[in-house]
Amino acid sequence: MNEYLQVGTIIKTHGIRGEVKVYPLTDDVSRFNNLKKVILEPDKDNLVLEICGVKFFKNLVILKFKDFDNINDIEMHVKKGIYVAREEAVDLEEDEYFVADLIGLDVITDEGKAFGTVKDVLHTGANDVYVIDYDDKEILVPAIKECILDINIDDNLMKIHLMKGLL
Repeated sequence: MNEYLQVGTIIKTHGIRGEVKVYPLTDDVSRFNNLKKVILEPDKDNLVLEICGVKFFKNLVILKFKDFDNINDIEMHVKKGIYVAREEAVDLEEDEYFVADLIGLDVITDEGKAFGTVKDVLHTGANDVYVIDYDDKEILVPAIKECILDINIDDNLMKIHLMKGLL
């Protein structure tokens, strides 16, 4: 399991006072109101940024970080991801998972046959869709109870039912 979970991506600066526009990668953008700090690219920069201001604009979050008081201070961090430590992540309901935990799961069919690996998760209006690598192809499987029979993060395994027409 990943030690850090991405909650957003800095997409551009906002004004000249060091604020940034962040594209949120979370189901609940209001969670930014409760964040005190984020980590910038933990595998590369590993820079801890203390949040001192949060605003919302359309589908974006505008963040102000302590000690970043002008556009020149923050500009170099545009296009980078912001993360939280797993212990600071939001609590999940039953049958909810972090996307980072789903990617890489081994997939088997309800008949017990190896099928592939979860490559990505697409967020659509109705339900998520899992992108599964299968025989040099990508198969899209809707994240609905009829198709996704079981997800076991500890065993790195997802069991699916292939409805007619999915292949």
